[in-house]
Amino acid sequence: MEQQQLLVEAINQTMPFGKYAGRKLLALPEPYLVWMHGQGFPAGKLGQQLALVYEVKLNGLEGMLRPLLRP
Repeated sequence: MEQQQLLVEAINQTMPFGKYAGRKLLALPEPYLVWMHGQGFPAGKLGQQLALVYEVKLNGLEGMLRPLLRP
């Protein structure tokens, strides 16, 4: 799968559990992603997507990616 497609898929993924269940990963608060990074992201595809969104937010790229969110 192409890198750009992986990124678009990750930011549009819906958080399936926890306090922020139902939110798109890009909409998760940065402190929550920092906490999850410290705890260790879950295994599998969701963990990879969360790690990618963590890096996006850490590098201040969230605003640039917002237009790619699907309704």
